[in-house]
Amino acid sequence: MSQCQELGDEQVTGLVCQEDDLNDGQMREVTVGEQKVLLVRTHGQYSAVGSRCSHYNAPLIKGTLVGDRVRCPFHGACFNVRTGDIEEYPGLDCLPSYKVKVEDGKVYVSIDKKSLNLTRRVKDMCSMVPDIKHTVLLIGGGPASLVCAETLRQNCYEGRIIMVTKDTLPPFDKPKLSKAMNVDSSSILLRSSDFYQQHGIEMWTQKEVVSVNPADKAVKLGDGTVQHYDQLLISTGCRARPLSCPGWDLQGVNVLQNHEDAKEIHSSCLGRKAVVIGASFIGMEVVSFLSDKAASVAMVGTSTYPYERSLGPEIGKMTMQMLEEQNVKFYMNDTVTEIKGENGKVKEVVLKSGTVLEADVVIAGIGVIPNSDFLEGSGVEVDSRKAVIVDKFMRTNITDIFSAGDVTCFPLAIRGDQRVNIAHWQMSHAHGRVAALNMLKKPTEIKSVPFFWTVLLGKSIRYTGYGEGYTEIIFKGKVEERKFLAFYIKDEVVVAAASLMFDPAVARLAELMATGQVFKKTQAQSDDVSWLQM
Repeated sequence: MSQCQELGDEQVTGLVCQEDDLNDGQMREVTVGEQKVLLVRTHGQYSAVGSRCSHYNAPLIKGTLVGDRVRCPFHGACFNVRTGDIEEYPGLDCLPSYKVKVEDGKVYVSIDKKSLNLTRRVKDMCSMVPDIKHTVLLIGGGPASLVCAETLRQNCYEGRIIMVTKDTLPPFDKPKLSKAMNVDSSSILLRSSDFYQQHGIEMWTQKEVVSVNPADKAVKLGDGTVQHYDQLLISTGCRARPLSCPGWDLQGVNVLQNHEDAKEIHSSCLGRKAVVIGASFIGMEVVSFLSDKAASVAMVGTSTYPYERSLGPEIGKMTMQMLEEQNVKFYMNDTVTEIKGENGKVKEVVLKSGTVLEADVVIAGIGVIPNSDFLEGSGVEVDSRKAVIVDKFMRTNITDIFSAGDVTCFPLAIRGDQRVNIAHWQMSHAHGRVAALNMLKKPTEIKSVPFFWTVLLGKSIRYTGYGEGYTEIIFKGKVEERKFLAFYIKDEVVVAAASLMFDPAVARLAELMATGQVFKKTQAQSDDVSWLQM
């Protein structure tokens, strides 16, 4: 039902359903004008918001509704169905919300004509007032810094905001680099340069903070200049761990850190022999991307299967088979002892087993190191891995210094505040928001449930929770058929889940976990998964 009637010059109104068509907790995608709208009924009332997730435009009708919140099935972003506001990440923008009227048992939705084609809404923000002598300095150019800056402006902070990044680009969509290495830089920017100017956010690219002096509330930059701050955010992320074997410095040995690296790897691998070291999430995505572009692709990993510790051997074996079908050769339970070159360029990769692989290009994906070296002598506390230790308010041990994103070790709510380092894109966004609110003396705890995805050959594996130390995996569906839901069990409860072609199960579990629900191993074992309410 989508009978449309014009109401004046300002709005388009559509009759979208009868009042008793939906029960509480149900959603329907309807059309008003030519705009698709998500119609929701909760607490006996109808509301209407944009139908597409503001992150990558996924259809929210395929997602999951819990209370007043709809969660995207693909990457886990959440929106309030009454206001359209984004409440969980990834993504930056809210959904448009529309007027709903119920009259004589019929439900009508009205949309302003001027916003008829808008699929997302940027929250209102203030800008800088020059007379206010207060500076928030954000070190790092990732989503934690960006969301922190935007949250400050959304909450009427009118002081100076400076974001400092070593990158040549302002904040960009980093997860795309390993999934589409030939992506154009302009298409991955999270915000335009006009956006930063409009909202008074100073963006300093290609600048590096080399030391922090909390006593003077100042940082020193690589060019020798000193910048004062009133509040500081450390969100410097992690860097790719370099290889340490002989030959690591030959031309053609790469790590994937930024857009320039992605472009270089892509162009140098076309029609050439590529060897990827490390069966990590990044390594596997690089192998997947290169599988139909390089002349040959080999993967070297230390475990029997990729992802063996994180996702388990069954899923690891399946992903390996998927890529073997694309002629990727795997050399598992092995390590690199040397990279040999000729005229300074890569020629061969020598493995511990004695195997020698021909190589024109080598890409290492062997883990990451937190970027915290510049904090030496500052008194900011770091853990044994050099991750910055924060409390649930994203505060470090030093007043007015906060930290967020991949560089942190933070208390994870769903694991009883166990301190963890989680390098998820979604979690970095959430950290940035929480840090900003606490800078503004609006006490807010980090309570986000981890949500992660990886893409291999166009297929997405989704993951939620925190599975470290799991002792058992319970499967629904069949891994070998590449359609499954996996529950990770520790201490008789479900601590994480992963899926392939099983949407919106992982999004559903994430949202139920976010409400504080705990699920027992016996529920995961049962043939009846009605507790997931899919």
